[in-house]
Amino acid sequence: MKLGLIGLGKMGGGMAWRLTRAGLEVVGTDLNPASRQRAADEGTTVVTGTPELIGRLDTPRVIWVMLPAGSATRTVIGELADLLDPADLVVDGGNSDFRDAVRHAETLNARGIGFADVGVSGGQWGRENGYGLMVGSSPEQYDVLRPVLDALSNGRQHSRVGGTGSGHLVKAVHNGVQYAVMESYAEGYALLSAHPEVDVLAAMQAWQGGSSIRSWLLEQTVAALEENPSLDEVSDRVPDSGMGRWTAEQAIKLGVPTPLLTAALHARFESQSDHRAARLLNATRSRVGGQPS
Repeated sequence: MKLGLIGLGKMGGGMAWRLTRAGLEVVGTDLNPASRQRAADEGTTVVTGTPELIGRLDTPRVIWVMLPAGSATRTVIGELADLLDPADLVVDGGNSDFRDAVRHAETLNARGIGFADVGVSGGQWGRENGYGLMVGSSPEQYDVLRPVLDALSNGRQHSRVGGTGSGHLVKAVHNGVQYAVMESYAEGYALLSAHPEVDVLAAMQAWQGGSSIRSWLLEQTVAALEENPSLDEVSDRVPDSGMGRWTAEQAIKLGVPTPLLTAALHARFESQSDHRAARLLNATRSRVGGQPS
């Protein structure tokens, strides 16, 4: 099988490497020359633009887009709508808003072009260990993609989770859950750190050694502490990708209580804050109770 891959960065490049290792032929492109060169060195057939990539593929074509969510992905999918033929299939594997998937499908389907959205989990470790794939597609599209999905996920880490948009929706909720799990470990770490007699690293190593709260996320937490026990020069500002926000929006829209997921998202907001609310609280407190601000 031959696949077109637009986006050869950290995630896309790792995916190209896995696909070529599995015997699939990948034709890829990226705006970054360094990314193109790295992919070429690892066996990808690299071209300099989307029209050339399309010309190198047999019909019906399958083109996987692995770009940052938002305008970059929207622009490329709009370009593909003008260049592809009926029966071709476009896959968005980026961290896109699931609501964009519905719009992309409508645009492409109007021209007879298929669309599938795939939530991809695994980060930088997916290259070696395989990716977890959450596929939003028709059953027929899922069957077409199966060789690609098998190669990317070691043949066992992918599922069709529903129709258009469901792949990215499931990935968004996945990230919301991840926020909550990581926040729990961080709060446990903070509480243990307040006790001078506790060896916090040893404690968390013990948690990972077979306890009921062991996990891959805890493994990475322990590894980070082993590398830098004092967390020197680690920023206290925790970004959010946007997917936790989409999860919270859906919870509100559907009336589903998600207090832990929402609290974890707000903890990230707090870390990003300029703390003007706290300054106002202190100012008010000094006037109400006479305490110094």
